[in-house]
Amino acid sequence: MAKTDNTVAARQKRIKRIRKKITGTPERPRMRVYKSAKHFYAQVIDDAKGHTLVSMSSLDKSVTGEDIKGKCDQARKVGKLLAEKAKSAGIEKVVLDRGGYIYHGRVKAFSEGAREGGLIF
Repeated sequence: MAKTDNTVAARQKRIKRIRKKITGTPERPRMRVYKSAKHFYAQVIDDAKGHTLVSMSSLDKSVTGEDIKGKCDQARKVGKLLAEKAKSAGIEKVVLDRGGYIYHGRVKAFSEGAREGGLIF
């Protein structure tokens, strides 16, 4: 068994453990995070209906700029832009689902950017 298989399996176990405790409601939807080697993705989900309300990723053209000097800056910008989209959709409070990742680095930068953008969690 390759090392990546163990890593992926361990992350899937963490995701299940987190999802037992965290659910998104219409009043307070779940903000889900995914990070790949190069990009950062986030979406706001209403688990009662099973719909994605707002989404944003670093692939979006509005994320590019001269002020971005690394993946953490990229994640912070995604957080700010997602918060702006969520506020315009009428969402102010969310629950953070870190997606099995530790609250460090890009995940922390994303959440700080979302807080700067005006989301409460």
